[in-house]
Amino acid sequence: MKRWTADELRREFLRFFEEKDHFVHPGATLVPRDDPTLLLTAAGMVPFKPYFLGQRKPEHPRITTCQRCVRTPDIDQVGYTRRHNTFFEMLGNFSFGDYFKREAIAWAWEFVTERMEVPKDRLWVSVYREDDEAARIWHEEIGVPQERIVRLGKEDNFWEIGVGPCGPCSEIYIDRGPEFGCADKECKPGCDDCERYLEIWNLVFIEFHKNEDGTYTKLERPGIDTGMGLERVAAVLQGVPSNFDIDLVRPIVDAVAERAGVKYGENPDADVSLRVVTDHMRAVTFLIFDGVVPGNEGRGYVLRRLLRRAARHARQLGIKEAVLADISDVVIRQMSVGYPDLWSRRDFIYNMIDLEERRFRETLDQGVNLLNELMNELEARGEKVVKGEDVFRLYDTFGIPKELSQEIAAERGFEVDLDGFEKAMAAQRERARAARVGGTYLGAGGAVADVIDGVPPTEFVGYTRLSDESRVVALFVEGQSVDEARAGQEALIVLERTPFYAEGGGQVGDRGTITGADGQAEVTDVQKNEAGVYVHFAHVASGRLRVNDVVLATVDQQTRVATQRHHTATHLLHAALHRVLGEHAEQAGSLVAPDRLRFDFTHFEPLTDEQLHAIERLVNEKIMAALPVTWEEMPLEEARRRGAKALFGEKYGDVVRVVGIGDYSLELCGGTHMNNSGEVGPFKIVSEGSVAAGVRRIEAVAGEAAWRYIAGQDELVRSLSRLLQAGPQQLREQVHGMLEQVRSLERERDELKRRLAGVHAEALAARAESVNGAKVLAAEVKGTEPGDLLAMGDALRDRLGEAVVVLGTAAGGKVSLVAMVTPGLVKRGVHAGTIVREAAAVVDGGGGGQPHMARAGGKNPAKLEEALARARAVAQEQIEAVQARS
Repeated sequence: MKRWTADELRREFLRFFEEKDHFVHPGATLVPRDDPTLLLTAAGMVPFKPYFLGQRKPEHPRITTCQRCVRTPDIDQVGYTRRHNTFFEMLGNFSFGDYFKREAIAWAWEFVTERMEVPKDRLWVSVYREDDEAARIWHEEIGVPQERIVRLGKEDNFWEIGVGPCGPCSEIYIDRGPEFGCADKECKPGCDDCERYLEIWNLVFIEFHKNEDGTYTKLERPGIDTGMGLERVAAVLQGVPSNFDIDLVRPIVDAVAERAGVKYGENPDADVSLRVVTDHMRAVTFLIFDGVVPGNEGRGYVLRRLLRRAARHARQLGIKEAVLADISDVVIRQMSVGYPDLWSRRDFIYNMIDLEERRFRETLDQGVNLLNELMNELEARGEKVVKGEDVFRLYDTFGIPKELSQEIAAERGFEVDLDGFEKAMAAQRERARAARVGGTYLGAGGAVADVIDGVPPTEFVGYTRLSDESRVVALFVEGQSVDEARAGQEALIVLERTPFYAEGGGQVGDRGTITGADGQAEVTDVQKNEAGVYVHFAHVASGRLRVNDVVLATVDQQTRVATQRHHTATHLLHAALHRVLGEHAEQAGSLVAPDRLRFDFTHFEPLTDEQLHAIERLVNEKIMAALPVTWEEMPLEEARRRGAKALFGEKYGDVVRVVGIGDYSLELCGGTHMNNSGEVGPFKIVSEGSVAAGVRRIEAVAGEAAWRYIAGQDELVRSLSRLLQAGPQQLREQVHGMLEQVRSLERERDELKRRLAGVHAEALAARAESVNGAKVLAAEVKGTEPGDLLAMGDALRDRLGEAVVVLGTAAGGKVSLVAMVTPGLVKRGVHAGTIVREAAAVVDGGGGGQPHMARAGGKNPAKLEEALARARAVAQEQIEAVQARS
């Protein structure tokens, strides 16, 4: 067999199919384009889903690709086995109505036996049990012996996703030898008891359409979808036991091991963590490269979960410092042959990982502190077992593995209820399984046609004119196709051609009117689908519109121009961010509307006033320079050579539209713009803030919206000047003086409160009760703000010596409680959190805290006295229990 490196395997596969007249597709990002049914790209065919579903016409009938993929259903198995991965590369060749089984089988066999030089006597194949055609081709045309052709059932060798395209599969297996086998002498592919036969290539023959009633219809133009896992096949060629040992991955494993001071293969437990960190950091690096940032939902949650699981295992390896960003550098170095653009995003990837890992370490510390509080409360009750659901909550919320909880608990003589933990974990898995949508790599609803299925694409003429005569192609009312829409109805209108811009690239859809001979509709929004059909969301204002009516489509000029001003300003802002902050400040989202723009970008800290002023000044300078705004269509590769900025996570066709603003900005963009930067008008940044870890947001206005904003700010200054009887230039000094006066008065107030608290404390101290040599005071403090209870509690604790102090107050229908315990009693097991929690329950509230101090609230002031009595009783019980133990 060839001893190819993984990079050589990738290159030779693509070269082989290029020789077979396939277009070499560069591979899509991990973020599927325009597909809400998919979270991530989890299979090689995902970028071509619209072709298989008939939503779009492919640009090439034959395509080959190496597609990076992320799958997470088996994330809990990653590391514990050597065959599970979340990140992998999938080699594939695809046919869209061109060649079929004969060519797909012959070329797969040719590549495996002649290019890879795998001995034919080590190869087996499987076919769907009813696919006689594939079986015949394998035996009669390829020459595979009948005894090495295995027929498998539908669950193994038939691909379908519900309603839609589907078909039988055929797989190529390599026999790894009897040392990997089971006791069954007749063992063959399909055996679930051993790993002797390793699948290396899956050929899917898409030749049917599954109907709603469960029947199958033969497709007129069948297709081919094949997949070969790069890492798996590289392991076979290189003669290594797993994906983690191939040349592309093993250096990452070794880098983690070096930081941990261990060697891979010497300790099974350490090996698990080494594999987890290695695999997850490959996934994390590429997810961030493709524009995903850590978050609490969707793709961001997947990324955060992977990164935190890697951080936990790094800690279990004994690595004390943040290390994952350094490991991502190793990933980039290893993967850069296949993905050279990784280097251009290296700084951003590194900083994002470093920021998230350091934040998680802080979260981890919070979780450990919570565990210690739980054990303090258990200790006060004389218990020594930490509940499983509490340990699971620490795992689920703070990422603390049960092993770490066990270790911490054991140091203090506690045990962990592992059965309870496993039950809580199983319950969560069941909830996740029930919530999982679809369950296939095509996603939920992938085969469900939308309401405009089958309507021809719309010609867009809105770049050059705002009004045009057209014809109504289709009408939909309440999701149903209709021949006419009448006054008062909400309708979806499809035109033959349209000047209306459909929402896309952050720019909102146009508004305007569609006017026919017998009626008029007011357009409130425009959307388009994958097939290029523009759908006008409209209210029929008068008369009626019919299919085939000749109409005049007119865009509202004022809102379009205002939107264009903000779109051109967005490009100027993007370029300014690069110049002021650096090239890492990439677009992460945008909104371009008539009244404002919103621009999200990758950056790791708040912008300073100086940076904001520099960005704003630079944008306005380029506006005043009256730079020409030009646009042209060109091949994608040419646009990249010219340096045009592309949006990470966006998929582009072979031909793209490039918008330039002088020699200052060049971006791929399908939106509408002004003809000259000078037409944008004034530009003003309104706000800047954070929207996610490592992502900042600027909101700004341009043109008339900016003038209105500036005029409003000017009027605000004038009104403040009148109110404070000071000129605009003296406002800053006047406000500073007033603030200093306020701070001085607040200091005087606080001093008076402190003295008053002392007076109150002296009176309250006399009401304390003695319990076994300690003092217990539980009292209401009327007319006191909740925030002042702490100061009074401190004063009482200082006066009473060894004591438990519980104070309460009621105001505005709410109850506030505070409990304090002196250090000597804390050491003996008295716990303020337990005392205040019991009291809060009486007033329909809750709370808790540390052994020495805790706070709570409630919503039943009428029971405050009863709550304080309960606190007094619990405190006495705890002190008496301490006395009994001693």
